[in-house]
Amino acid sequence: MMSEGNEKSLHIAMCPWFAFGHITSFLHLANKLAERNHKISFLVPSKSEPQLSSHNHHPHLITFIPITLPDVVGLPKGAQTTADVPAIARPLIMTAMDLSQDTIDAHLGRLKPDFIFFDFTEWVPRLARKHHVKSVFYATVYVVTIAYLTPHARNLPINCLSEEEMVNPPPDFPVPSVKLKPQEARSLSNASEAKFGGGMSLFERLAVAFQECDAICVKSCKEMEGPYCDYFQKHYSKPLLLAGPVIPELPTTKLDKSIDSWLNGFHKDSAIYCALGSECFLRKDQFQELVLGLELTGIPFLAALKLPTDCETLESALPEGFADRTKGYGMVLVGWVQQQLILQHTSVGCFLTHCGAGSLSEAMVSDCQLVMLPQAVDQSINARMMSQDLRLGVEVEKGDDDGFFTREAVCKAVKTVMNPENKVARTARANHAKWRDFLLTEGLEESYISGFVHSLQKLPESDMK
Repeated sequence: MMSEGNEKSLHIAMCPWFAFGHITSFLHLANKLAERNHKISFLVPSKSEPQLSSHNHHPHLITFIPITLPDVVGLPKGAQTTADVPAIARPLIMTAMDLSQDTIDAHLGRLKPDFIFFDFTEWVPRLARKHHVKSVFYATVYVVTIAYLTPHARNLPINCLSEEEMVNPPPDFPVPSVKLKPQEARSLSNASEAKFGGGMSLFERLAVAFQECDAICVKSCKEMEGPYCDYFQKHYSKPLLLAGPVIPELPTTKLDKSIDSWLNGFHKDSAIYCALGSECFLRKDQFQELVLGLELTGIPFLAALKLPTDCETLESALPEGFADRTKGYGMVLVGWVQQQLILQHTSVGCFLTHCGAGSLSEAMVSDCQLVMLPQAVDQSINARMMSQDLRLGVEVEKGDDDGFFTREAVCKAVKTVMNPENKVARTARANHAKWRDFLLTEGLEESYISGFVHSLQKLPESDMK
């Protein structure tokens, strides 16, 4: 069977880290490959299948293969993704995935794909070699993050990421203003020492994965991240394949009627949409500062957030009197929402985001102005690239040493981007429009995916050791 452009049809297995941001990022790429008639066998947590089905636009070519994670001491019964557990328990999801090696090994032996795409499960390349399958590390972050964090550029061992080293970019980094704040560097240093299942840290897993895989793939464009790509290649002798923007298609479902009806009550580009991803659990004080900051703007807002870890109900999490004061122009929801459809709603003019790579991809092809409130280290680097390098949004000010943000800082950032007379806003709007037009250029994705598939086909055979 031949795919589009007379390519040989490939069979690709996908095994993402069991976090929804990673799973959906892999699925977006799967859709692009299936458009060209390539077959995808997608390993997913069994309970997540119904939630993912509307994002599978080629069910005749993309087959979900359910994986039920084994029981692990300390892991709540039925927990299969990071969304099912607090942040402190995420390493247990990794432990459970480690214990699924035999199951995934059996699937590889049965499926016999040409490639397997993976990320955090550093043992996948070993299984792949056993079955004569090429392994591709698919990074769900931008190249800038990989370039910033690669220890090779700093001549550091992977387990020696000190706060002092990480607060500044490595030598000769393309954009010196893309840097971490002290609190972010401290968090990264601590994370580099924390165990992430199986007695390994996440950074040790990544180091092994990078070393053992046949290629590294990133969802990005040379036009946007060219200097970071060159910098990474200078310090890492591993094929770096760019898949292009991988703009996700809209889900086949319609926007929830209650949300659609509520948003329809506001003028074009007049409302704020705020979401910090499926894994962000703010402390109660920061949760309240965020929603009070939205209230302080006086602008209609829809916030989709996770409950603070010490709150069992939304009512207990919200500030006293907040619901009454914001009735009619403020809506706070807990849990998953149809983000792509919300961003495309005509009344939404501002997106306050945590700067996950997936959310930024969706935002950059919308008309929404960006306010950035990163929560994790890779998100912070994304935010700096977007605000300092590409200059297409505004970051909420935080304390350098404690990372604390105030309601006033939230309000200021939102009002800045939503004021068309503001100089910073004008620059951000112009740059956002420029990149939006570029990313939606006819034929751009087609060209990148074609080149990506060609690069996959040219990868040399693995050393089947």
